[in-house]
Amino acid sequence: MALRDQDNVFHRPELAQSLADKILHVAVGSAAASGVFLAAPRRTGKSTFVREDLRPALEAAGALVLYVDLWANPAANPGAVIVGAVRALLAERDGVIQRLAKRVGLSGMNVAGVQFDLERVGLDRDISLADALAALSDDTGKMIVLIIDEAQHAITTAEGSEALFALKAARDELNSSAHHGLRLVCTGSNRDKLAMLRNGKDQAFFGAPMVNFPPLAADYIAWFCARVDLPFQLDPSVVLGLFEQAGHRPEVIYAAADVFRFDFTLDPVAGPARFGNEVKNQIEAMNGELMKIVHSLTPIQSAVLRVMASQGESFAPFEAATLEMYKRALVIAGVAESEARADVPNVQAALSALQEKKLVWRAARGVYSLEEQAMAETLQRSGMLSGLS
Repeated sequence: MALRDQDNVFHRPELAQSLADKILHVAVGSAAASGVFLAAPRRTGKSTFVREDLRPALEAAGALVLYVDLWANPAANPGAVIVGAVRALLAERDGVIQRLAKRVGLSGMNVAGVQFDLERVGLDRDISLADALAALSDDTGKMIVLIIDEAQHAITTAEGSEALFALKAARDELNSSAHHGLRLVCTGSNRDKLAMLRNGKDQAFFGAPMVNFPPLAADYIAWFCARVDLPFQLDPSVVLGLFEQAGHRPEVIYAAADVFRFDFTLDPVAGPARFGNEVKNQIEAMNGELMKIVHSLTPIQSAVLRVMASQGESFAPFEAATLEMYKRALVIAGVAESEARADVPNVQAALSALQEKKLVWRAARGVYSLEEQAMAETLQRSGMLSGLS
C-alpha cells in the first residue's frame, strides 16, 4: 500500500510466494483448481497486494497473468469488462490472432496479411472465451492466471454471470492435458457477497476455497513508522493498536499523518499523543459520515437496513418472519405500533432506494446484501441493532 509515492510500497513477498505456490501447484484432492477466493474488507491493502506482490510472484513462476478490476468502473457491465480484458491481451500477440483467424471468416485486423476482428471473441460470438484462452495457452506455452478484483460485482448483471460460466468452461478446457492450465483468483471486499459465486451448486465456481486475506499487521506498522517522516517518532506498538481500531485501513493513519505534515506550529513533544487523538478523530469522522446517511433514511428504509445488518447472510427480505421484524424495527425506532406497516411493495421500494444510496447491493438473481460489511459493525456499535436479533 503506497504512502504518497508510487514507489514507496509495503511489500509482502513471503505471503505472495506462498499464495502463488498454492494457486499454481494444486494438491491432489484440492478444489483450488476450481478457483481461489480471497476476501478482505475494502481499503485494507488487498488490491495493492495483488498488483504489487501476487502478480509479480505468479509471473516470476512462469505464469501469464491477466488482471481485471471490476470496481474500476462500477457503471460498466462486468461481463463486458472481462471480455474486453481478454481481447486486449489477445491483441498483444500476433501468433494468437493468427490461430483464431483461421477459425472464422476474416475481417478487421491485419496481422501478417490476415484480417481478423477481435469483436468475434466473447460471449455468444464466433470464438468463445474458452477457445480464445486455449489459443493463448497454446501460443505461449504458459499457465494463465486470471485475477478478478471485486469479483462479486460480476453477478450483478446477467452478462456478468454468463462471463463467469464462460470462464468455468475455459478453466475446464485449459486444465485438461491438451493445454497448460488456467487458474482463477477472485477477490472481494465482502465475504458474504463473494461466497455467492461458490456456495451454490448452480454457481460457476461451486466448492472453490474461500480464504480470509490476512490483514496488514505489526510488520506493516513498523515499516510505516520508520518511513512516515514526521517531526516526532511514533511508537509502533501504540500505532498498531490504533491501526486495529481503524479496521486495518491504511488510509486512516495516512490521513492522521497528513494533519501533522501541514501543521507548522506543531510541538514535537506533544506529537505522539496528538497523533493518537487524530487517528481516533479520523475514525469518528468516517463513522459520522456513514451515520449521517443512515439518519437521513425514511423509517422503512432504516428498518430494512437494520434488519439486513442483523440477519447477515440469512437475510430473506420478503419472508413473513422478516416482514414482522421490519415492524419491530419500526417500533423500536419510535414509530407507533398502529402505524408500523411493512409489506412487500414498500419493502421493495426501500431496497431500491438503499441500492441507489450505495448502502445495499443486489445480485442479478435477487439476493441482497450490505454494500460493505463495515455498515453492520457501525450500526452494532451505535446500538441500532438492539432488539433485532
